[in-house]
Amino acid sequence: MASPPRLPWGAVERSNGSLGTDFILLGFSGRPQLEPIIAVLVFLFYMVALLGNSAIILVSHLDVQLHTPMYFFLSNLSFLDLCYTTSIVPQMLVNLWGPSKSITYAGCVLQFFSALVLGATECLLLAVMAYDRYAAVCQPLHYTVIMHPQLCRKMVLTCWLGGLGSALIICSLTLRLPRCGHREVDHFFCEMPALIRMACVYSKVIEYVVSALGVVFLLTPLSLILISYGVITRAVMRIRSTTGRRKVLNTCGSHLTVVALFYGTAIYMYMKPPNATSQEEGKFFTLFYTIITPSLNPLIYTLRNKDVKTAVKTRLLVKKY
Repeated sequence: MASPPRLPWGAVERSNGSLGTDFILLGFSGRPQLEPIIAVLVFLFYMVALLGNSAIILVSHLDVQLHTPMYFFLSNLSFLDLCYTTSIVPQMLVNLWGPSKSITYAGCVLQFFSALVLGATECLLLAVMAYDRYAAVCQPLHYTVIMHPQLCRKMVLTCWLGGLGSALIICSLTLRLPRCGHREVDHFFCEMPALIRMACVYSKVIEYVVSALGVVFLLTPLSLILISYGVITRAVMRIRSTTGRRKVLNTCGSHLTVVALFYGTAIYMYMKPPNATSQEEGKFFTLFYTIITPSLNPLIYTLRNKDVKTAVKTRLLVKKY
């Protein structure tokens, strides 16, 4: 007897014999009493992320004094955070507020791919920003020569290409896994671990690839960041001026805070042993680094950075004629 034909990865046979490609995002349906609260909080954090990151991009473009490598990288980080949250939150709010929890196959793949590209790019960009701070503090006389605009653009482009390459590899491997008709994604968006868990076979290849990419995009950049700030700390200790030391610490402190928030939760989620945490706990950790952290980044930089605060007040909040 011939076996039934194997369905495509995103297809599920319905009762009437047709093929459906919608997935079900379970999200927080296991705790329905929390869904309205989570929806309100996510909406508020999303508004903060939109306004804060848009403000940084605008002032970095409008204020001539902010046309420096540091703010060029910061505006790119804000753009990444805007895209990252926007690829997740609108669909998430629709599912939290409405009766339907579905997402189309194309929408799921797009969300999956976008999150991978943007997340991997941000990992690399944070390392580039640490190198920029190293050059500014440790090589101040040669800073403008080292961090010239052409190099800055090449570094950002390299970050994007690295993120794109890693996403293509992971997506191509993950989407080939047989699902055996499974449609339910036990998450609030189409994230890699949730999609891999849907597969009805175990793939050691994907496990090795994910581990290797985790080292490349998480552990290696974080190691370079820590080395950079180790050298910066030695240089700061040699600064005799209290004002100069405070300025350096404020600038570097903002970046280190962002690094700690982003890498801390991302490493915990992607580099931990399998089944180290419950699925529900993993959702809340993911909620933190995908939505809360991008909304906190603009606040961290503006609250600790006098130049950004001044630019926001003069360019966006106060208009004198």
